[in-house]
Amino acid sequence: MIRTNQELLDYVKKNLNSDPQTYLPHQTLIGQGKRVNTVYIIKSGIAKCFLTNENGNDFVEEFFGEGEIVGEIEIINNHVSVCGVSAVTELSVYKISEENFKHFLDKDKIFNHLILKALSAKIHYKALRHAHNQSNDVEMNLLRIQKEFPGIFETIPKLDIANYLGITLRSLNRTLSELRMRNLIR
Repeated sequence: MIRTNQELLDYVKKNLNSDPQTYLPHQTLIGQGKRVNTVYIIKSGIAKCFLTNENGNDFVEEFFGEGEIVGEIEIINNHVSVCGVSAVTELSVYKISEENFKHFLDKDKIFNHLILKALSAKIHYKALRHAHNQSNDVEMNLLRIQKEFPGIFETIPKLDIANYLGITLRSLNRTLSELRMRNLIR
């Protein structure tokens, strides 16, 4: 649920001569439908990638943790952002300008390889996640999330978890109550 990429983070820390920038919870890194001219690599904290529909409802695509990269797809494709990205917790990020990102892709084979791995991991993870969420009920999905990320319900707001699962907050609360009554979840 919270994706990380330690290999990319280690490489960026070692090779990027830049200080990280801090974002507070709810601050926007990338606006939905906006031009992206910066790539962000998360040093610490959690960000969410989400799509707001015409009714104002959010669908959380992914949660990003240490070492994950955002903005690279838009810069590579020269498109506006389909989704927004904002901080869930206090977030520390390395910022790479579009010009420098393209330069690193062209000139640094290791960086290029790490970006290709990151992109393929996003595709792989998204396919597995959607298949799992479609194949299992809310209860099973919550048990999986709790098993993989103990303490998740204290870290990420319930509304974001509901939006990640594609359910209402009411449905999430009802299912959590049922699981707690059966001592299957904290």
